[in-house]
Amino acid sequence: MNQFQKQYYDKRAQVLLKNLHKRHFDAWYCENREEALAKALELIPEGACVGWGGATSAEEIGLLKCLRTGAYKAIDRDTAETPEKRVEMMRQCLLTDYFITGANAISLDGQMVNIDGMGNRVAAIVYGPRKIIVIAGMNKVVDTLEDAVTRARTVAAPINKQRFGGETPCGVTGSCADCLSDGCICSQILVTRNCKPAGRITFILVGEELGF
Repeated sequence: MNQFQKQYYDKRAQVLLKNLHKRHFDAWYCENREEALAKALELIPEGACVGWGGATSAEEIGLLKCLRTGAYKAIDRDTAETPEKRVEMMRQCLLTDYFITGANAISLDGQMVNIDGMGNRVAAIVYGPRKIIVIAGMNKVVDTLEDAVTRARTVAAPINKQRFGGETPCGVTGSCADCLSDGCICSQILVTRNCKPAGRITFILVGEELGF
């Protein structure tokens, strides 16, 4: 990343931090993934029960590896031996001390948009886990809430569908067709516009491109 893009991310992050704090979120800005990993581990005490959804950004900064191998009670659905066990572990994640997630998009005024197929990730953001930690690269930050919804549906979802597979319109063409197919991963769209109780959700914004 060149110095001008870094300056761009740094300046937008300062605006976003102020707006997130106004909405009662805790929020930190880290210039790179190494700083972001250190901050996340600082926030999660050893011995805590930790779960996550499809947290590509957390994987990319090395956080999930640390949680899997460190002194934490990690609920890792990827270790499930059967589809039924995987679903049960996803349900267990709703009662963790800490839940790790990414963001499909964040508007500059401090509103987060996430989109899900099953709904387990957005359910955890809304209620259940004691604390939510959002790892988000500054590439997820857009100007308005409308832009954030558009990004979630037309950028994040089609890319994620390439990862999951299946022949939905966006899986085949790469473009959203507002489908109602069995494999649709846009079943639930969540806008998180305020944090209640205050401080339950913490953002770790990263001055790099992370996730989709």
